Amino acid sequence: MPDPASAMRPESDRLLQDIADYALAVDSITSEEAIDTARLCLMDTLGCGLLALNYPACTKLLGPVVPGATMPGAGARVPGTSYELDPVRAAFNIGAMVRWLDFNDTWLAAEWGHPSDNLGAILAVADYLCRKSATALTMRDVLLATIQAHEIQGVLALENALNRVGLDHVLLVRIASTAVVTRLMGGTREDVVNALANAFVDGGALRIYRHAPNTGSRKSWAAGDATSRAVWLALNALRGEMGYPGALTAATWGFQEVLFRGAQLRVPSQGFGSSVMENILFKISFPAEFHAQTAVEAALKLRPQVAQRLAEIAHIVIETQESGKRIIDKVGPLDNPADRDHCIQYMVAVPLIFGRLTASDYEDEVASDPRIDVLREKMEVAESKQFTVDYLDPAKRSIGNSLQVFFTDGTQTERLVVDYPIGHRRRRQEGIPLLLEKFERNLRGRIPPRNASAILELCGDRLRLESTPVHRFMDLFVV
Repeated sequence: MPDPASAMRPESDRLLQDIADYALAVDSITSEEAIDTARLCLMDTLGCGLLALNYPACTKLLGPVVPGATMPGAGARVPGTSYELDPVRAAFNIGAMVRWLDFNDTWLAAEWGHPSDNLGAILAVADYLCRKSATALTMRDVLLATIQAHEIQGVLALENALNRVGLDHVLLVRIASTAVVTRLMGGTREDVVNALANAFVDGGALRIYRHAPNTGSRKSWAAGDATSRAVWLALNALRGEMGYPGALTAATWGFQEVLFRGAQLRVPSQGFGSSVMENILFKISFPAEFHAQTAVEAALKLRPQVAQRLAEIAHIVIETQESGKRIIDKVGPLDNPADRDHCIQYMVAVPLIFGRLTASDYEDEVASDPRIDVLREKMEVAESKQFTVDYLDPAKRSIGNSLQVFFTDGTQTERLVVDYPIGHRRRRQEGIPLLLEKFERNLRGRIPPRNASAILELCGDRLRLESTPVHRFMDLFVV
């Protein structure tokens, strides 16, 4: 008979300690580029959430968990609404809004994801704390917590491909949000470690809702679910709920053994700093899965040569990265908007036909145009080995796509290559004016004019924004 396992409780897993130490070392964040990029991220993320409120499929999920379960005068505000909710439910609301249209920022590595999803937890908790007591949290606290959440999620994504084992990247949202909101609530190092252990014990959501033939709307609220769970775990830790020191590494029962096929979760040697925020990818012009962003740009550039010859198209060749080929190359019927915004063929067909790609273009009214499926059937999607190499190169992190259209008379367009999307750090100066236009458009589409102007003025002055109490900032978004 094998010897029984030792009941001696081990020291907490090193990764849990490292994340906790980083979360508590908030004063070490000094990068001006990261702080200013976090300001842009805050604006863009809130704008994406406000835009999502135009879609009933999103708004039907918002509000209290049951009618009447509100906190008038004391609850966290949900931007663009009149809801005042407990921080767990507010985190779900905000998180679902900002992710709904697949329009907020992106991080691409071995794992991908959307680090601004964490703002669901950060804003809900910071606003709630300000209203609950005289806690003097300001928007600088929000910006620093956002940098930290981006860094935790993004660094864990660099070498740990959850998608390869069927897990969804929202696990990393839950981890990052748990760490920073436990710290925001005044948690000790032990509290943060315990909360993180429970976040890993929760396991990871299956990616099934992101992939055909099961693609569905859960992919739009999964991040909201992750942020709300993070807040709940943080609150439990502050009540003294215990953690599990071997949550990651325990033989037989730990996360790595059960869910990561025995592999070790890895953190690159540089550890945690502020590089993720500095290099974050913004979706500026198109609400499209990020691996297809440059394909959409290419389609719009080729459209003048193609729009009047749609009936003459023989076939279309799209070259993409391995990740793009694997997750957004789809043939056959597309059943809903969540299916369409993860189909590279659909995201190329719409701009070739209409000269645009907006959130509304994934709805049934546009999708019923027969020309879209005709073009999709003529498309060939292939991996470009060079695009894959450059995508994985830390010095480049490009997201290249190429597009070429061939006609029945034997002629063809050029093979148009776009390596870096408008939201990439290498195109930051080109992209910022467009990002600000996007924010103002989304803001004025939902917030009354006087408050919208006040928000724009405040966000345009970083020092004044940083000194603004969180609840005063959130009050400006009440509708």
